[in-house]
Amino acid sequence: MSTSTSQRLLQAADLNQMRQARYAQRKRVNLIALALSLMAMAFGLFWLFWILFETIRLGVGGLTLDTLTQMTPPPNDAGGLANAIYGSFLMVALATFVGTPIGIMAGIYLAEFDTKGWLAETTRFVNDILLSAPSIVIGLFVYAVVVTRFKSFSGYAGIMALALIVIPVVIRTTENMLQLVPAGLREAAYALGAPKWKVIISITMTAARAGIITGILLAVARIAGETAPLLFTALSNQFWTSSLGEPMASLPVTIFKFAMSPYENWQKLAWAGVFIITIAVLGLNILARVMTRNKS
Repeated sequence: MSTSTSQRLLQAADLNQMRQARYAQRKRVNLIALALSLMAMAFGLFWLFWILFETIRLGVGGLTLDTLTQMTPPPNDAGGLANAIYGSFLMVALATFVGTPIGIMAGIYLAEFDTKGWLAETTRFVNDILLSAPSIVIGLFVYAVVVTRFKSFSGYAGIMALALIVIPVVIRTTENMLQLVPAGLREAAYALGAPKWKVIISITMTAARAGIITGILLAVARIAGETAPLLFTALSNQFWTSSLGEPMASLPVTIFKFAMSPYENWQKLAWAGVFIITIAVLGLNILARVMTRNKS
């Protein structure tokens, strides 16, 4: 065997050893990363299941027919959460009704009409600020603009605060979903002579429908549990009221007030309210995930 052949064999052996060493190192790093990931997942699931367990254990015990049919009671008296459930449902529904069209139209403008203009960039910047702003800041803003001006807490102010939380979520979701629609679909529609408004309604919005609905459901799930904005806007009401011009009860504010009280009946109702709102939000999130999975 020649010297050159021996050197090539030695070099090949060294290269093979280096490859095996790098493979072993990558495998160790992969195992460490996998272990840390599993530990982080287990840590999060531990707290999640503990919260759900306590919510079910304490919430189901206070959940009776009176809870869903009676008004919020005075201390140490029987009652329920009917007015709070109704107030939350009304304000969340109207806030979604107000905020969703604004968010969808703004998202269409950003994705279809002005993708890189100064107005689009400014809108995205303001939208990012609203997305990351604490809800209590939005509540204080509506308090300063509406409540102090009209000198009264009201359901209208609560709806405005919740709508301001819905709008940026729907804008971001609508824009992202429309941007995922292939450009070939638009070009094919334009080639057939369809106007832009018809392409948006019949092609792009139809293709992105599931994703947009998912974003709306996630926005509803977010505002359903908001407490801080309603403390500064709708406040609360111990009685049933359908007038949006008056203070209105809501489930999150009632839970906050009852949970902080020393009265046992209020605390039981607070846990029942926590169970109701948790199930509602969990159901909305599961529905959003199912719709996203079907779309993909």
